[in-house]
Amino acid sequence: MKQQSISAPHSRRHFLASGSMGIGSLALSWLLNQEQALANPAANRPDLNQPALEKQQFDLTVKPTHHPPRAKAMISMFMQGGPSHLDMFDPKPMLQKYDGKKFPGDIKYDNAAQASSKVLGSPWKFSKHGECGTELSELVPGLSEVVDDIVLMRSMHTSVNNHGQSIYAMHSGRILPGRPTLGSWLTYGLGAESENLPAYIAMVDPGGAPVLGVDNWTNGWLPSLYQGTVIRPKEPRILNLNAPPHLSGKAQEKYLDFLGNLNQRHLNQHPGEDDLSARIASYELAAKMQTAAGEALDLSKETKATQAMYGIDDPTSAEFGKRCLISRRLIERGVRFVQIMTGNQTWDHHTNMRTSLPLACKRVDVPAAGLVKDLKQRGLLDETLVHWGGEMGRLPVIQNDAGMAKQGRDHNTYGFSMWLAGGGLKGGMTYGETDDFGHHAIKDKVSHSDYHATLMHLFGLDAERLTFTRNGAPQTLIDGQENRVVKEIIA
Repeated sequence: MKQQSISAPHSRRHFLASGSMGIGSLALSWLLNQEQALANPAANRPDLNQPALEKQQFDLTVKPTHHPPRAKAMISMFMQGGPSHLDMFDPKPMLQKYDGKKFPGDIKYDNAAQASSKVLGSPWKFSKHGECGTELSELVPGLSEVVDDIVLMRSMHTSVNNHGQSIYAMHSGRILPGRPTLGSWLTYGLGAESENLPAYIAMVDPGGAPVLGVDNWTNGWLPSLYQGTVIRPKEPRILNLNAPPHLSGKAQEKYLDFLGNLNQRHLNQHPGEDDLSARIASYELAAKMQTAAGEALDLSKETKATQAMYGIDDPTSAEFGKRCLISRRLIERGVRFVQIMTGNQTWDHHTNMRTSLPLACKRVDVPAAGLVKDLKQRGLLDETLVHWGGEMGRLPVIQNDAGMAKQGRDHNTYGFSMWLAGGGLKGGMTYGETDDFGHHAIKDKVSHSDYHATLMHLFGLDAERLTFTRNGAPQTLIDGQENRVVKEIIA
C-alpha cells in the first residue's frame, strides 16, 4: 500500500500538471534526447536512400544535407494581413495617371460590399536608393539603407484571395490546415545546433496572436518535437524560467533527481517507449534553459548603439526592435528558425490606410533594416536567411470610398511583394514584375511552392526528397505541386 501511495504515475502527473504553463511545457516542445544526440546523424534520413536497418528515431541531431548548404538559420518577419506592395515596394505610374478614374479591366474583390472601381494612386512618393537604384516608397526609409543587401521579389502570388488560405500556403505549402510549417520541415530535415535552446522559436506580437493562431508554427503531422516554441511578447518572456526560492539550488536538484528516478523506473518497465525517454531528457533541457534562455533573452549587455540600430530608442518601434534583436541573439546561439509575427490583421488596411499604413511601417521598418545591418557587421548574414513579407498584397482600386481619410485597399494575392536577404542570395536586385496596375504577377512569377523550393535549396535540401511517411505514403513540403528553384536570385 505504501508503494501504491507514491506510485510513479501519480507523482509524474502531479509534477507535469504543476509546471504545465512554465519551463516544463516549453521544454516538452523541444524534447532533445541526449543519447540520440550522439547517434549517427545520417541514420534518420530515409530520403538519402539508405536502407532502413532499424526503427526510425526522431530527434534534433544535426542531419546531413542533400547538397552543400548556403544558409544555416532563418529569421522570418511575417507581416500578417497583407502589406500594400503598391504603396511600399512596387511603384506604378499608371496608378497615378488613372487616380480617381475607373479601372480599365476586371477586378476580383474580396469584399464586394465596400468595393469601388476607382483607381487609387499611391499617396506616397517613390525614389531610387542604393547603388542598385531600386525604387522604394518614403514609407520605408530604413529599408532604403540596406537595399543593396536585399532581393525584392515583386511577383509573388498564391491566388487564393483569403487571409487564412494564403497564410497556410505561405507557411505550409497548401491552402488547407493541418500541415507542418516551414520551420518544422527545416528542423526535421536539418536538426538543431544548440543543445540548450529550442530549434524553432515563434515570437508573437503583444497586440495579439495572428490569424490562425498556433497554426502559424504548428508541426502538423510531423512529430511534436518539431513544433515551434512560443516566446511571450512581454516580460517575463518565458514563465517560471527560474525555480521559486524554496525550490532553487539543492532543493530543485533533489526534486528533479527524485522525479528522474521515478521516470527511469517506469521506463525500465516499458523499454523502447520513445515518448517517455524523450520526456525524461526534456527535464535536462529545462535545467539548461534556466541559464541559456535567460542569457539569450537579456538585452542589457547590448550597446546603446546596437539598440538604436534596431529602433529600441523609439517608443513606436521599440517593441518590434527588441524581438528582432532577440532573434539575432537566438540564431547566434544555434537556434535554427525564428519567426517574428505581427499582430492579428496589423496590415489589413481596408480603410483609413493613410493613417494606419504609415504607423505599421514605422513600427517595423527600422528594426527590420537594423537586423540586416547587424547580421552583416557580425559576419552572420551570409549564412542567415532573412525574410520580410505577408500572405498577400492589396488591390489598385479604392475600398471604402467614403472620403479620402477612410479609403483603403482590398486583398490581392495575384501579385505582391516581399523581400529576402542573406543566406546565399544576391543583394541589390529586384525580381519579377506585376502588370501596369500592380494587380497580377506577369513576369518571373514566384508561387509559394517556388518560394519554399528555393529556401530549402539554400539550406542544402531538395524539397521533393525531404519526405515524411504518413499513412504509408511519403509527404513533402511541396506535396507534388509544380515548383522551381529560383536560381536567378542565388549568388
